Amino acid sequence: MTPDHSPQDPESNDSDPPIDELVPAHAAVLDEPQAETERQPEAGQQSKQGEPEEEEEEEDEDRHSFLREVPILVLLALAVAIFIKTFLVQAFFIPSSSMEPTLMPGDRVLVNKLAYRFGDLSRGDVVVFQNPNEAQLPDRNAIEALAHWLGEGLGFQQPENEDLIKRVIGLPGDTVEIRDHTVMVNDEPVAEPYLTQQVLDSMSDYGPVTVPAGELFVLGDNRGNSSDSRVIGFVPERNVVGRAFVIIWPPGDAGGLASG
Repeated sequence: MTPDHSPQDPESNDSDPPIDELVPAHAAVLDEPQAETERQPEAGQQSKQGEPEEEEEEEDEDRHSFLREVPILVLLALAVAIFIKTFLVQAFFIPSSSMEPTLMPGDRVLVNKLAYRFGDLSRGDVVVFQNPNEAQLPDRNAIEALAHWLGEGLGFQQPENEDLIKRVIGLPGDTVEIRDHTVMVNDEPVAEPYLTQQVLDSMSDYGPVTVPAGELFVLGDNRGNSSDSRVIGFVPERNVVGRAFVIIWPPGDAGGLASG
């Protein structure tokens, strides 16, 4: 037979590359999405790992911010406390029996320091005042005086001149006398329902004395055991700290203090 010398068909399979050459190329195309899907979880894991670190940094910043604010808050609270105690209301401790039975030793009362800035003193008011017989104060420089003032305001130091608490009996111009166990003001008996019969019986005769202008005559409710105007003399109105208006301690005795 004569060999077939007819030209080959250009589209014949003989010109196609071997099938094993297609596999790698085709496999590479198929592998790319798989590689991407494998890398995606890694990125997600990194973001999840970063979140706790960011939260810890935020917590540290909040903690440091709070610690920076604490000294400011403490100073502000101290300033408010000193302002209230100096100008508005102050608590006082009753150390003695001079105001029994109205106030007992150990009682604590609140004193309104604005009472007489907007009102007048009245007979029967229970008032806190600075001792008119002031002790000589020690010499202090400006820094020592400021430190002592702050200590008093915060209750860490006792004042050099002890404050006293008594009841107003005589106002400027009044004539005060104790006669037959009865307090007389301008020759009129003073009604004192807050006193017991035992206290009334303990009063000795006194006076008469006339209260000078700008001064007060004060008595303790425990007339037989009180260092009041019969002992310390008249009290200048400028020495009055304020009016005691309520008992806050002990709880069983808490309540308002009525004037006479």
